Amino acid sequence: MKSEEIAKIAQIASALEVSGYPKPGNVHRTRDYDDMVFEDFVISGIVIGDTIRKATTDVDVENPQLGRYILEAVDETDRWIKNNTNLGIVMMITPIAAAAAISDDFDEIRPNIVKLMANTSVDDACDLYDAINIADAGGMGDQDEYDVASDNAKNELRENKQTMYDVLKISAPWDMLAREMTFDMPAVFEIGYPTYHKLKEEKSLNDACVLTFLTILSQVPDTLISRKYGSDEAMKISLMTRDLLKLKDADDFDVKLQEFDDYLFENHYNPGTTADLTAASIFVSNLKTHF
Repeated sequence: MKSEEIAKIAQIASALEVSGYPKPGNVHRTRDYDDMVFEDFVISGIVIGDTIRKATTDVDVENPQLGRYILEAVDETDRWIKNNTNLGIVMMITPIAAAAAISDDFDEIRPNIVKLMANTSVDDACDLYDAINIADAGGMGDQDEYDVASDNAKNELRENKQTMYDVLKISAPWDMLAREMTFDMPAVFEIGYPTYHKLKEEKSLNDACVLTFLTILSQVPDTLISRKYGSDEAMKISLMTRDLLKLKDADDFDVKLQEFDDYLFENHYNPGTTADLTAASIFVSNLKTHF
């Protein structure tokens, strides 16, 4: 697939994800937060286009420089928006996009993601740490080993020859995005993408987005919630989502959905990782459609 088309699909996926409403606990077109608003995410989705285009042009399979492009996209976003609006989306979309660029058909994308991630470098790891620090995103690597907040972190990475894949593998037990990127992206390819791909043929794009978000959250406790409030609280929100989905065909589902959005907002539960997985799922679905 041509890099220009992949970049457009990435921008569209970002726009569709943030537009989904009421997507419980997240910014959407009818819900702003104090520190970030709907328009921030729209702008963020637009400004990553050039970087995705570069990341998917003449991909070097042996050295795909995924960390470099993640950093470049986050840095470009930071020029326009002073919030962490899309680090997670960029982390997920960049390897998928590069894999699509070297695939002859859709079914090659997932194994090519594995191949590209395995070929990440120490430079990629250092670039990822810079991207995390620019976005001021806590939680990924904020442990005893290779803490991103440590002034000496990148020196430690170089001394120990830790690639981006290596450091994400360390973070995988407590960070869902790291787990996706190092374990063959099961939430995206086995839950999110198939759900969205089916729903968009049956329902509006908005409903497909929201129901995909709820489906992922019901099965995968959100690690942004778990880092803030603990794994029990994250599981509680997933179980509440599961109960809500049982009512998706009920006449009052829209009312229940809005109540759940209000509950999460008022109690400061923000399933931001689930939003990132939803954007990646929409991206994969649209790649499938246009392959």
